[in-house]
Amino acid sequence: MSDIRVRFAPSPTGYLHVGGARTAIFNFLFARASGGKFLLRIEDTDPVRSRGELAEVILDGLRWLGIESDEPVVYQSDHHERFRGVAEELIRRGAAYYDFTTPEELEAMRRESQARKEPRCRVRGDVHKARAEASQRLARGDAYAVRVSASVEGVKWNDLVHGPIKFDGAEVEDFVLLRSDGTPTYHLSVVCDDHDMGITHVLRGDDHISNTPKQIILYRAMGWEVPQFGHVPLILGPDKQRLSKRTGATSVGEFTDRGFLPQALFNFLSLLGWSPGSGDREIFSVGELKHVFSLGGIQAKSAVFDTAKLEWMNGEHIRLLSDEEAIDYLIAHSGEAPATREQLRAFWPLMKPRIRMPRDLFTDHAYLFTDPVEYDSAGAAKHFPDGKMPELLREYRFDLDNAASFDPEPLEKHLRGWCESHGLSAGKLIHPIRLALTGKTVSPGLFELMNVLGRETVLRRLEKAINMFARP
Repeated sequence: MSDIRVRFAPSPTGYLHVGGARTAIFNFLFARASGGKFLLRIEDTDPVRSRGELAEVILDGLRWLGIESDEPVVYQSDHHERFRGVAEELIRRGAAYYDFTTPEELEAMRRESQARKEPRCRVRGDVHKARAEASQRLARGDAYAVRVSASVEGVKWNDLVHGPIKFDGAEVEDFVLLRSDGTPTYHLSVVCDDHDMGITHVLRGDDHISNTPKQIILYRAMGWEVPQFGHVPLILGPDKQRLSKRTGATSVGEFTDRGFLPQALFNFLSLLGWSPGSGDREIFSVGELKHVFSLGGIQAKSAVFDTAKLEWMNGEHIRLLSDEEAIDYLIAHSGEAPATREQLRAFWPLMKPRIRMPRDLFTDHAYLFTDPVEYDSAGAAKHFPDGKMPELLREYRFDLDNAASFDPEPLEKHLRGWCESHGLSAGKLIHPIRLALTGKTVSPGLFELMNVLGRETVLRRLEKAINMFARP
């Protein structure tokens, strides 16, 4: 098992997509569970679309998730000479040929294919003619590409996720290895690098299934051992279409900026299309996942990205932090919220069971840090229907100012005793007080809230609400 070597090989043409991150997680966990090696490769051979700075963004996103390569990161652009050498070797072996077909001729072939109503133009070059003319045309300096002479027997493999998959020979064209400008194509470079890196298992997205027969052809043509292939179904958005920015955040960086914990996103993505196979447990540490992960748990159907579930899971992971770790995390995502460490320490025991995201604290519960500037209109109409409530609150506030203790239990005892002495139910006062302190009709337990806000703040906010709702 220790000979297992897997890789994640993103192209630096965009940010780290959560689908790519999940693929990296599956490979990383498989390597850790099997005692193998997890490697990273940057596939930057596209000179037009590749951007060096995006490679660093991708690597930063992986590091944020706790994923790093067991060996130095491989950059595909360093191996162009190697790729050209393999293409020439395939020509010598008779498995590839120089193709002098012009762009105009290719376009004509496509039109003919369309006229025959074929679903796709599958290029099949005249191999014998190309080889016979190669020396003369090379000497003349004619532009050429290098194409594989594809198998007509078909290709099949036992996919690690989907089971047996077969492509008929007619479905595989004579695909290009080297373009006319000398640059390698994806198929040539990925096979060469996977072979040279000793990759034993290629675990990647379903969108690569059509690439696999071409790559198996190359492995066999070079006499190299073919790795095992597994293709993971794509992640779908809520609309059951491929996850895209139209239906929500898609890059790891966006989730970082929104305040998700890396271990929560890691946990969530690991269960997106994979199951540990027993029970309904969903909260795992990275360390636990390293022990329980297996390829057999990968599901063959697409999973739907549920942001609400991710937020719930983030809350669960917040509660696994120590109090000081949680406070550090909240401060890091407080933005411009006027929260001090001391305030957070005071408020955290009260809010710990309720928080899923930092915004829950700094927006939904902003009253913890600043006096409310407005009050829920429906709540005000219900709990301040006439001029009597402000007067009742004024009397209660005066009595509260002299309360011996501001701990939750004595506060509750004091309020209930005061209400009883005035012939009121406790609820008659609890709801207006909550509205006065928070501006909302829903909050954590009132007496716990009064305790963490403190006597001075509670009295000040009560006075403000009394003045607001008192009728002239």
